[in-house]
Amino acid sequence: MKVVILAGGYATRLWPITKTKAKPLLPVGKKKIIDIVYEKVRDFGEVIVSTNRRFERDFKEWSKDKDVELFVEETMREEEKLGAVKALSLVLKNINDEVLVVAGDNLFSFDLSEFINYYKEKKGPCTCLYDVGDFELAKRYGVAELRGDKIEKFIEKPPNPPSTMVGIGIYAFPEYIADLIEKYVKSENEVDNIGSFISWICKKDKLFGFTFSNGVWYDIGSPDSYIEALKVFMENYIGDVEIEKYSKIIEPVYIDDGVKITGRSMVGPYACIGKDCLIESSDVCESVLFNKVILRNTAIWRSLIDDECEIRRLNLSGSIIGSHAKIQRA
Repeated sequence: MKVVILAGGYATRLWPITKTKAKPLLPVGKKKIIDIVYEKVRDFGEVIVSTNRRFERDFKEWSKDKDVELFVEETMREEEKLGAVKALSLVLKNINDEVLVVAGDNLFSFDLSEFINYYKEKKGPCTCLYDVGDFELAKRYGVAELRGDKIEKFIEKPPNPPSTMVGIGIYAFPEYIADLIEKYVKSENEVDNIGSFISWICKKDKLFGFTFSNGVWYDIGSPDSYIEALKVFMENYIGDVEIEKYSKIIEPVYIDDGVKITGRSMVGPYACIGKDCLIESSDVCESVLFNKVILRNTAIWRSLIDDECEIRRLNLSGSIIGSHAKIQRA
């Protein structure tokens, strides 16, 4: 079996952060999103990461100490992207084997061994499902209509979901799937979302749905889902940092090297602080500060602050601030 991690998107819902950073490479404490995915799949076969030319250098740097092959599509921006289905079809042209396909920007706590055993038993295309338990929430995803464990229909973002069982971007396919996906692409079907291909498979072949009964899953598609995943997957860590005696740290936190926390600051819980940040008389909770951010007399809650920003005398909640911004209250 081969493993393909799909990491070629441009993550427009997290702009401006993801204009300069690939979403799978965003930090979850000491690790990156794709680190957690990689650790889940690396024992099942040779790993191929499909990305784009724009973020190729970043993925090469990430993969230096890993047994990973990169497949790079020739795109540099959102308007040029191949789409997940077409990118996968190009990867599969060079694979004559069964394949485990996993989205590189979803986080899950499940052990995939049970799913792989299920796939080997069924000997046909399989996808993982997760019960979100809410019909309104299900409208955001691809939803399965089931008969037993056979998927009769798979509907992308339905206005009236037939169930709350949604696809979570994990698939196991037999070798012949390469021919099917090539046929799908040549027929000029929608190629941006794997879910559309899964819907098409339901009409051409048997498709089985495996439901995890324990664990959690997060689709990192918004700041809120990113922060909620951070709260589950981030490990507590405080590096080589300077913390003044009147400042308070509420664990769990991730605080990288070179950070200075001064005055009556409060950091945490669930704060992820990048290298060389300065936090002066400021509060940071359930947020991510990237590298070299400066906060002075500021409160940050459930926000993402990109590299080298400087923010003074503000209260920010639910915000995304792009790199090098300088913001202050007069």
